[in-house]
Amino acid sequence: MQHAAPKPLTSHRASSLNGRLRVPGDKSISHRALIFGALATGTTRIRGLLEAEDVINTAKAVSALGAPATKSGDTWEVKGRGVGGLRAPDGPLDFGNSGTGTRLMMGVIAGHPMTVTMTGDASLSKRPMRRVLGPLKQMGLEILDEGKESLPLAMRGSSELVPIEYKLPVPSAQVKSAILIAGLHAAGETTVIETEATRDHTERMLRYFGADVRAVKRDGATHITVKGDAELHGRDVVVPGDPSSAAFLVCAALIVPGSDVTIEGVLVNETRTGLYTTLQEMGGDVTFVNLREEGGEQIADIRARASKLKGVDVPAARAPSMIDEYPVLAAVAGFAVGETRMDGLAELKVKESDRLAATAAGLLANGVAARVEGDSLIVSGTGHVKGGGTVATHLDHRIAMAFLTMGLASDHAVTVDDTAMIATSFPEFRGLMEQLGARYAAG
Repeated sequence: MQHAAPKPLTSHRASSLNGRLRVPGDKSISHRALIFGALATGTTRIRGLLEAEDVINTAKAVSALGAPATKSGDTWEVKGRGVGGLRAPDGPLDFGNSGTGTRLMMGVIAGHPMTVTMTGDASLSKRPMRRVLGPLKQMGLEILDEGKESLPLAMRGSSELVPIEYKLPVPSAQVKSAILIAGLHAAGETTVIETEATRDHTERMLRYFGADVRAVKRDGATHITVKGDAELHGRDVVVPGDPSSAAFLVCAALIVPGSDVTIEGVLVNETRTGLYTTLQEMGGDVTFVNLREEGGEQIADIRARASKLKGVDVPAARAPSMIDEYPVLAAVAGFAVGETRMDGLAELKVKESDRLAATAAGLLANGVAARVEGDSLIVSGTGHVKGGGTVATHLDHRIAMAFLTMGLASDHAVTVDDTAMIATSFPEFRGLMEQLGARYAAG
């Protein structure tokens, strides 16, 4: 799959950002709602689904596997086939740029006796799949391109998966989820052991759909167990606002003088709020109001107001709860006074791009002192950012949005070399930012 022609965009200094709005639905929950709906019996109805390319590719994939996902009005419906009831697709499943859709679907395919080829775009095809393929192969997934660990990949599942106990060598919600999804199809119990907490949307939503999932803390680790031969039942799902998308609006409000922004109905699951905790530690005026629970998840309205920020140390243990937000945090750190040190960022090296290197390069191009030391990023902020640079995005949507956010408060305009890929996760980014008062210009 070839990427669209580059679409450069320049971000100009804004006078202030103000307003109340909603961001699109959470991407992680959108993927899972489609996939679990396909594995359930009956119909799953989803409101607030994120209609970005990554999620639409997952909708196309479940449809190709025999569980039609269609939109009627503002609701998506998935006609489920039951656990183990999907059929072989007529052709390859193309996941575009979506690592989440790819890895979760590997867990689905593992439990079906069929052969499937998975493909993606140039960026996704460079991303390693070893960490998810290892445990799934232990359970019975067969890789037909033996020794190959990146897309395109041909694989064959099995109706007789073996349950396993697997300790995650590196924290990863995607790997954990793929194993638990495969475990739905295995006889007996499958357990994933994690020593650092990762996003728990899979566990929460599986319970909501009727699976037997339990989590027990023991010896400093969490043991998450799913009972196999599971039966899931179609449910109604309301997808809350994506905290990773809201992050850009919150960060923009903190650094643009005179700003006061509220984002309504955002997911504030504690495994996703590391950025907001960090921004508060930096002195950011960020508050959660109107806290409530919907569909087993914590929801709140997030209010952010312009603030004087200071540098802080961000512990490695917080990385799993904010792994997608480091680029925009690094951009904000340039406006803080003092050094901000972010540790434990190994995972950033294997995202859509080497996000660690790309973030540091973008900061340096705009006059912000930054350096990478091993798996750490250190940003020396002075309270203002010179700007004036062009950032190489490397087809990475979060790099593009992070530096388009930074440019709103920089002394000089900031240009990113491409924005076409923003549609993979947050197609409304520019429109919502401009609704608040942002100033962008093409080219």
